[in-house]
Amino acid sequence: MFIINQYRWVQKFIPFLLMASLLVGKGNASLRIGFWNVENLFDEYNDKGVNDGEFALGGKKEMKPDVMTLKLKNLSEILTKINPDVFGLCEIENNSMLVRWNQFCDVRNYSIVHYNSPDNRGIDVGLFYDASKMNVISSKPIPVLLPTGGKTRDILLVKFESKGHSFYVFVNHWPSKYGGVEKTIPLRAAAGKTLRMEIEKILNQDPTADIIVMGDLNDEPTDPSVNIHLGASMNLSDLGRGKYILWNVMKKYHRNPEGSTYKYGGKDMVYDHLIVSRGLMDDRGWGLISNSVTVFDGKKYRQHGGRYDGFPFRFWAGSRLLGGYSDHMPIFLEIELK
Repeated sequence: MFIINQYRWVQKFIPFLLMASLLVGKGNASLRIGFWNVENLFDEYNDKGVNDGEFALGGKKEMKPDVMTLKLKNLSEILTKINPDVFGLCEIENNSMLVRWNQFCDVRNYSIVHYNSPDNRGIDVGLFYDASKMNVISSKPIPVLLPTGGKTRDILLVKFESKGHSFYVFVNHWPSKYGGVEKTIPLRAAAGKTLRMEIEKILNQDPTADIIVMGDLNDEPTDPSVNIHLGASMNLSDLGRGKYILWNVMKKYHRNPEGSTYKYGGKDMVYDHLIVSRGLMDDRGWGLISNSVTVFDGKKYRQHGGRYDGFPFRFWAGSRLLGGYSDHMPIFLEIELK
């Protein structure tokens, strides 16, 4: 079911004006578009048939109302600072959690696109967008059929129109490495192939289409699922050569200890991607703004000292409450009309 929610714009109008300074440099013909894995945004209920009991009231994590309030406040703090026009999200349990999060946001009144996924843990992808700046032309969930027959998150496709020009956003959360890296390679390969087929459908109709792929792909830019099966290269010069149909704009942050989106085993990684089509580099419609690709970061949002120095300041460490934000850093870019 496709759900778009809108809430109390009038009540939020004054705070919006107070935050106008965040929009300096963002004219009416530009948009900020981002993504974030928000680390297990579950509700407090143990749903039948879904593996979410540890987050329920009385569960393993000892969830309490004040803990949920802290989680939503922390997420809203970063959402306010990024102030995106479109924000793809993953590790959301359901639409109601997006609604509750939106009610904590004082800057904008976001509309929501969300579909339930078949994932065993009950986590989905979703999207916030500013309906005062754009319209949803169409949206759909794209199932990813795994070779094991297992279940994973759908890919979300949303086609927007703004200022008379359309653009497409794909929101992804590919299968993790849980169970072993080698064993799970075919799962992410399946996700990459599925996404590529959907993109090729659009490009076959319009080779100049403006497309933004975002998501936690659980692989790095040089891994086969991204580089080969999806056909995304970090080198713009590769675009159109061989199987490369997309440009992965995360090169600046790849293997960069000052800009990793995720860390595991002490290694700096880019698991969270922004990838664009050739249409965002031409002189028609929407175009990528140079040097706008950003990993939202800061001392406050990383852990310091000890074994996890430099890791994103996460909310949970197993069943222990750290009270941070997420185990992934948010990312964003900006586009403008040419």
